[in-house]
Amino acid sequence: MNVLIAGATGYLGRFLCAEYARRGHHVTALVRDTTRTEGLADVLVEAEATRPETLGGIMDGVDLVVSALGITRQADGLGYHEVDYQANLNLLHEAEAAGVGRFAYVHVLRAEAMEGVPLVAAKSAFVRALQASDMPATVIAPTGYFSDMGEILAMAESGRVWLFGDGARRLNPIHGADLAVAIADATDAGRGWAEIGGPDVMSQDEIARAAFAALGSAPRITRLPDVLRRAALAVLPILPRRIGGAARFFLTALGLDMVAPRFGTRHLADHFATLAARTARQPKGKP
Repeated sequence: MNVLIAGATGYLGRFLCAEYARRGHHVTALVRDTTRTEGLADVLVEAEATRPETLGGIMDGVDLVVSALGITRQADGLGYHEVDYQANLNLLHEAEAAGVGRFAYVHVLRAEAMEGVPLVAAKSAFVRALQASDMPATVIAPTGYFSDMGEILAMAESGRVWLFGDGARRLNPIHGADLAVAIADATDAGRGWAEIGGPDVMSQDEIARAAFAALGSAPRITRLPDVLRRAALAVLPILPRRIGGAARFFLTALGLDMVAPRFGTRHLADHFATLAARTARQPKGKP
């Protein structure tokens, strides 16, 4: 099977390329710049999904498109509508024209509770367009990535973790490699919708304690009144998108339980331990 991965150079995209290749598929990676992507996939296609004129013919012979394309931080002057919605819509139109067999898209869990967040609103708008298409579709809604949890470990390394509320909100983030396996399983099975989380359901407080445990230090956790989180969310819309965009998503998600069916074998505590050991090996004074 010929698989095209969009968003191939991102955290999840690299794992997707590796997983579909492991399963014996021919993988094409859609990238903006081929100079720093050696070994990513069988074929590298240089194009910009935000510019549909660059996409012509790139999906000829492709059986499956998997898009992890999106932004969490503003870049190049582009916003969520231009990337998370319109760029993916451009890919969908090209897939339809090429007769691709299935289009898979990586969404976000509990999007219905975050429709007021521009990042999520753009993703949800594309999901509606995808589901309205005649294209067979798979929508994947993960809880969150291990890479996002690095912020907790960074706070622990600085000596204190700050949480909003009582820290009881639960989530089960997933490693990118495990999520890639789950996505490939879902597309292989032709599933229409898949909610996916990691193997460990933990409270925010437990995640903070796991970060300190990985560092071998006593937990120092400060719990801020949740009203401060809500106040920040009220202020963020008036700030520039490049400042407030990602913060609106993360602060909103912090107020929700983000738990999906458990999948995978990689544990967050082990991930923290690996990162902590890597930091300990770095010479002092180097990032």
